[in-house]
Amino acid sequence: MSLFEPIRGLCPPPDAAAAVAELPYDVMSRDEAVVMAAGRPHSFLHVSRPDIDLPVGTPAASQQAYALAAEAFARLQSDRMLVRDPDARFHIYRLTAGDHVQTGIVGGASVAAYDAGRIRRHETTRPDKQADRAAQIEAVGAQTGPVFLIHPPSAALARVMATATQRPAPTRITGPGGVRHELWPVPDASSIEDIVAAFDDMGTLYIADGHHRSAAASVVHANHPTPTTALFLAVVFPADEVRILPYNRLVRAPDGLAADQFLTGISREFAVEASDGPVTPAAPGRFGLYLQGRWYRLTAPDDLRGADDPAEQLDVAVLQRHVLSPVLGIVDQRTDPDIGFVGGARPLSELEAAVDSGEWTAAFSLYPTTVADLIGVADAGGIMPPKSTWFEPKLLDGLVSHVLD
Repeated sequence: MSLFEPIRGLCPPPDAAAAVAELPYDVMSRDEAVVMAAGRPHSFLHVSRPDIDLPVGTPAASQQAYALAAEAFARLQSDRMLVRDPDARFHIYRLTAGDHVQTGIVGGASVAAYDAGRIRRHETTRPDKQADRAAQIEAVGAQTGPVFLIHPPSAALARVMATATQRPAPTRITGPGGVRHELWPVPDASSIEDIVAAFDDMGTLYIADGHHRSAAASVVHANHPTPTTALFLAVVFPADEVRILPYNRLVRAPDGLAADQFLTGISREFAVEASDGPVTPAAPGRFGLYLQGRWYRLTAPDDLRGADDPAEQLDVAVLQRHVLSPVLGIVDQRTDPDIGFVGGARPLSELEAAVDSGEWTAAFSLYPTTVADLIGVADAGGIMPPKSTWFEPKLLDGLVSHVLD
């Protein structure tokens, strides 16, 4: 099997796409999803977040929720809001957010390549989330949330995409945040052959976002090995077009730790300088700190960065080793209730508001992890610290689904 193959996708007709497509289920709370789906019976959130149609407090990972997801998915098809492609094909998917543009290819990535490490990961997965995604896939009989993959820049793929996108996109909608989403089908055999060959020549792809979805697809294929479960739904973008924003931190200090002690603990290893306004770090090794109504610039000396392990060189790891653990006692970012995470699409004023409310003691602004950092960690077989990357703009669910016949 090839690394990346065409699929017979399930897509909304162009004039129905805006009524169907939604942000991924995991970037919103249940309450936010309820508001987004209000008055929209064909919203894909009824498939991806079926708990919005259950009483408050009903677990999202429940048989009730999975059954509702299956019903909603079937209803979208019976209402002709989702229609099956007549044959296996790729789709070109372009996202435009302001002056940022990224263009990728929708298709089926090889589960065997994922299992063999040819599609490389950089995060660990939680068994409960992995099981939830596998149960959702099995309930609806399809993969409905695409995995976001990265490929090395390819002249061959660029030529195919340039040719396919010369005409206006049949599907073109404006999603949340004013992001434009465009979709072009690629049904012709010659272009399909060129795309498959270009991916096979690469050897390696990298997971940017969707570790639990790809792991769940592997589980489903192991339990139900068929030609369609041997592929998982993905969109692959060239590495030089992908944008990563910072993943900022909110923290609570232990009882009895005064603000001056907090700053003293940080200044043992970082240079600390008061700032007249919000701090957006301009380079690796630079951090912003918001504490008691004012901002500070923090600079880490070069010797604080791990020398050999690419994951230990990341700013999120430096902050963990030299501030969060020794000063605040936050040992495990995955489970500690005294740390929170804010994606870089949110303004720094939200960090200020969270601290000023008294719910949090302080906030840290970070320089974003780079695509080169991600690839370096993945190639080394490493694991990034939790919440190291925030990819923006987000892909939409519902534009293409992969049916597991």
